[in-house]
Amino acid sequence: MPQYPSAPRLDAADDLGGVLVPDPYRYLESGDHEHVALREEWAAQQAAILEEERAGWTTRGRWRDRVGALLSAGTVGPPAHRGDRRFFMRREPGADMAALWTVDPGGTERVLLDPMAIDPEGHTTLDAWQPSKEGHLLAYQLSVGGTEEPDLFVMHVATGEQIEGPIDRVRFSPIAWLPGGEAYYYVRRLDPSLVPENERPFHRRIYLHRVGSDVADDVEIFGAGRTITNYYGVSVSRDGRWLQISSQEGTEPRNDLWLADLASSTLEEPALVVVQEGVDASTGLTFGRDGRCFVGTDLDAPRTRICVVDPSTPTSEHWVDLIPEDPSAVLEDFAVLDGDELEAPQILVAWSRHNVGEMTLHDGTTGAKVGDVELPGVGTLGGIVERPEGGPVVWFVYTDYTTQPHVYTYDARTGRVELFASPPGTVDVPKVFSRQVTYTSKDGTQVRMFVLSPSDGPDRPRPALLYGYGGFGIPMQPGYSASALAWVEAGGVYAVACIRGGGDEGEEWHRAGMLGEKQNVFDDFLAAAAYLADEGWTTPEQLAVMGGSNGGLLVGAALVQRQDLFRTVVCAAPLLDMVRYVVVPDGASFLGPTWTVEYGDPQVPEELQWLLAYSPYHNVVEGRDYPAVLMQVFDNDSRTDPMHGRKLVAALQHAQAGERPIVLRTEANVGHGARSISKSVEETADTLAFLARWTGLEPEALPSA
Repeated sequence: MPQYPSAPRLDAADDLGGVLVPDPYRYLESGDHEHVALREEWAAQQAAILEEERAGWTTRGRWRDRVGALLSAGTVGPPAHRGDRRFFMRREPGADMAALWTVDPGGTERVLLDPMAIDPEGHTTLDAWQPSKEGHLLAYQLSVGGTEEPDLFVMHVATGEQIEGPIDRVRFSPIAWLPGGEAYYYVRRLDPSLVPENERPFHRRIYLHRVGSDVADDVEIFGAGRTITNYYGVSVSRDGRWLQISSQEGTEPRNDLWLADLASSTLEEPALVVVQEGVDASTGLTFGRDGRCFVGTDLDAPRTRICVVDPSTPTSEHWVDLIPEDPSAVLEDFAVLDGDELEAPQILVAWSRHNVGEMTLHDGTTGAKVGDVELPGVGTLGGIVERPEGGPVVWFVYTDYTTQPHVYTYDARTGRVELFASPPGTVDVPKVFSRQVTYTSKDGTQVRMFVLSPSDGPDRPRPALLYGYGGFGIPMQPGYSASALAWVEAGGVYAVACIRGGGDEGEEWHRAGMLGEKQNVFDDFLAAAAYLADEGWTTPEQLAVMGGSNGGLLVGAALVQRQDLFRTVVCAAPLLDMVRYVVVPDGASFLGPTWTVEYGDPQVPEELQWLLAYSPYHNVVEGRDYPAVLMQVFDNDSRTDPMHGRKLVAALQHAQAGERPIVLRTEANVGHGARSISKSVEETADTLAFLARWTGLEPEALPSA
């Protein structure tokens, strides 16, 4: 066990309605300006401990090379058609980031925007992009150093000339172009001088902006007087007639929705009509080319249904079911197939049945199912992409655990699925066996899990890695993973638990793992760990658990609740102090207050008790034999404050009675989300080397470095 630094335990505490919550490592928070020197000294000591631990990672170079090779083919994304142009993302073999490409009217492909050309150091990321409806202009958002705080620019596509920008304070902003490209609606935060410093990440508004004008002249359309943590969506129909505005408080799984007819009101003062408000459901509108409005909603249908409505009377009492809810599959996307070459319109629907993708074809008028669409394999479907002007062809992405994302088309004229675009390079993918199993959680709930292994079944206990997430309605669908493939190729087992809190079985599955039901998430995950050992896939001594972000909270809670089920933990960019996760230091851009709708608010007495019951930082017990822990935090993470990882590491190092190490890996110039391939490879190499050492994995088939 390493010699840990002497980390003082101070008397800091929070008094929350008479409940005193000790916080001995408060000085490890970024916002503590009194103890900067103490925090920096502690961080330097942690870096030294990590280097000492790294010295024992004998396989790191092999992991780095193999993961790099498995990612070397590059990537390709689905097309976005606008006018006579096509836009798509592609990463060339050996490139560190994907670039945005365009296909010109004459058919010439060219790079339109390359983050590595803008910043060869790889610190700048392309966070979002949206072509104008005609395809002649492009709005795009760039951020630096992983901050996810982008600036907005507009480019003339034909010439590449930047015609406006930067516009700041546009984090998570959609761009809703109006026909002609002279103006767009977008979301921007208020000027920081107008709000308290710790509220600067919030206070969003929807504005109308005219291209080339001063942003000071933008017209505020929506948002004043509403909850400061609201997120807003805004879109304009292809014909420019219908403006749709959506509002949700933080990340809550419901939204309010408004519609305006821009043909009968001005762009500056759209006459908004309520579609739904104060309704516990998530709803969105899609405007068909035949005048119908399609409603995608989980109102009275937690797995989602599609309705139709006249947009002049858009409220729920006028909705007519078109594609009803499926009792065992989640409706994920749809597209209308039409055109003169078809006898009648059809509707193509993408489903996820227990996290496995399906496609069905339906009558475009009645919604009646007319057939199933044969897919490339048993895996995951990306969103369906259609031409804005319609037609009989759509595009979608397919992937599974051993297949890189490929782009396919479905053509209603032939009824066939065909390959449209592959990654530009090739890669030697190892043979692995995958299966979906079902196990029983603590309360009797049946939970599914994917298990990848070098053999078709549990031939012997192997070093195993269990991954999970369990939050925000995000499903754990099969997808290509270089780290998973490298681990299994080396002789290990890789498992993904589809636990409650995710969207694997629809919105009810999500809500069964949020707020006061959060313990179900941890129980499902712990039951998965027990299942893997009971069925002979692994043993507790050989089992590791891994998660990031909300998944970091998951493995942090598992760590303090059941150390007997596993012996190694990798926890990345986590939430771990569930009392102070809502705190935003002055000048910071953390998003904790937007998540109270998922976790609960520590200022509310009942909800504080939920949080204290599982908060990893508050449930460390001195003198316990804790697993080996690799904590990973990122200096520019603007979602989860790195203080979470630092504080739990200090608490675990103080409490550890066993011999396994508790180490902290801190990385600069990256954040919570996108980063370059080279940085991802280095991080993954560290992760797998640590896991291999402490689960006892001796690579069987991994190529030598």
